[in-house]
Amino acid sequence: MNNTSQFRLAQVHPELARRINQFAQLLDFDVEVTQGLRTWAEQNDLYAQGRTSPGKIVTNVQGGYSAHNFGYAIDLVPEDVTPGQPDWNVSNPAWQKMLAVAPSVGLAEGAQWRTFPDNPHFYLQELPPEPTDEMRWHFKEGGLDGVWANFPTFS
Repeated sequence: MNNTSQFRLAQVHPELARRINQFAQLLDFDVEVTQGLRTWAEQNDLYAQGRTSPGKIVTNVQGGYSAHNFGYAIDLVPEDVTPGQPDWNVSNPAWQKMLAVAPSVGLAEGAQWRTFPDNPHFYLQELPPEPTDEMRWHFKEGGLDGVWANFPTFS
């Protein structure tokens, strides 16, 4: 993985970073982390995209309602076609391999979501696809550390 990907992994929960690194080692192509931890304001900006600001709609959730806001999700794409160029074509066999390998390292993915599939989205399988009210409460009380202290124990 490139330096930008490693920087983004350093900001998410350590268990997610560990699993993503393990995941990347099982693939026969490079992957790039295109999104990691997002602030609630950054999430709100993405939510506005295609609604009140230019661009395509890329999310259905506002700040505080994305796993990215709590450091347990990343967006990941293959770089198997042209080095340094993420491949967004989900019909590419690399995507299918990523989806097949993800569960073996404890990752769930958003590609199977019925109402708004999110192909590049991977998250810790022990946690809910969307943050809970309890997570938001812990965040308001203690920031990310407060939320992470209440995650399940990872073995």
